Amino acid sequence: MRKQAISADSHIVEPPNCYSDFIDPKFRDRAPQVVDGPGGAAIFNIPGLDDIIPLGLLGAAGVPAEDLAKHRSDKFDDLPLAAWNPKYRAEIQERDGICAEIIYASVGMVMCSHKDFEYKSACFKAYNRWLQKFCDGAPDRLFGLAQTAVESVDAAIKDVEEAKKMGMVGMMMPGRPQHEDYDHQDYNALWQACIDLDMPVCFHILTSDDCGVKEVLAPKRGHPANGFMNIVRGVQDVLGVFLFGGVFEDNPDLKMVIAEADAGWIPHYAYRADHAIKRLGPAVECKLTKMPSEYLTKNVSYTFQDDMTAYLNQGVVDSGCLIWANDYPHTDASWPNSQKILDEQMAHLTEEQQNACVHDNVKKLFKLPV
Repeated sequence: MRKQAISADSHIVEPPNCYSDFIDPKFRDRAPQVVDGPGGAAIFNIPGLDDIIPLGLLGAAGVPAEDLAKHRSDKFDDLPLAAWNPKYRAEIQERDGICAEIIYASVGMVMCSHKDFEYKSACFKAYNRWLQKFCDGAPDRLFGLAQTAVESVDAAIKDVEEAKKMGMVGMMMPGRPQHEDYDHQDYNALWQACIDLDMPVCFHILTSDDCGVKEVLAPKRGHPANGFMNIVRGVQDVLGVFLFGGVFEDNPDLKMVIAEADAGWIPHYAYRADHAIKRLGPAVECKLTKMPSEYLTKNVSYTFQDDMTAYLNQGVVDSGCLIWANDYPHTDASWPNSQKILDEQMAHLTEEQQNACVHDNVKKLFKLPV
């Protein structure tokens, strides 16, 4: 029998009071708030962002594909209670065969692309305060990731320290910081703080300014499905910055999570990365002392839900880098059919391998008391 699963990437849908009740008073008159959008749909109005995300689609887990369009005009009260109220979360977890979840933001994903870092930081601090209360509603089942705007190195370190005190288990990071990029040596102080406090740095899809929701919904080329296919590119770019920039070389104990970008591409990415260094290494400066592929499964973990290709490479499966998720309550969630999907896709794996992918790896990474 496979162990009860732990979802390494689940979400909440921020309720109307998430920001307004918890934000610094300086920003209260500009706090994001729920308003009626096109067609009467409930959306968050975020000053400085023009992305329109129907909240109904953020809570449409389990809705058949042919019925999704009906939920574009949903009001916030139409969302499942478990999307924002911890009292109802255990029931939906049990229905999907899971015992705990790592919690990511939803609206906060879009806000990662906001250009005003001071405002973004205030919003993220408000979200963290709300999330703390949400997780406190089921402390043995709900484990939050705090958001940081990475307004500066020192500010981000303070965010990590505060998040640890609040009981968070990791940091949800934006695709780009305000100053320089993540491979700049100044950020080593931040990475060391994350190591010291056992706080993995987590990069979710749709949190980069050049590969966000707008780019997915309206791709630069071709059919709208082409935007969906490009979703993984943003987090792969972030991974490349860390990898080739020597962040893992300088900080060998740093743990990174690439969230909801699937995992079947890992073997080819690793092969291509090694090829790049072998061919280009002599011509360009590179501080790596090992081949890139060695860092990709030691320092990085990958979440996915419905990805049968994730389990095809035994070396990847046995490396400990796979951490399954159900993505509740989002549209692309495997909930409430996760166990059926896992049974089909993991049938060729041993019980030990299955337990690692759905339970043991994520428990070890985030040091969960489950």
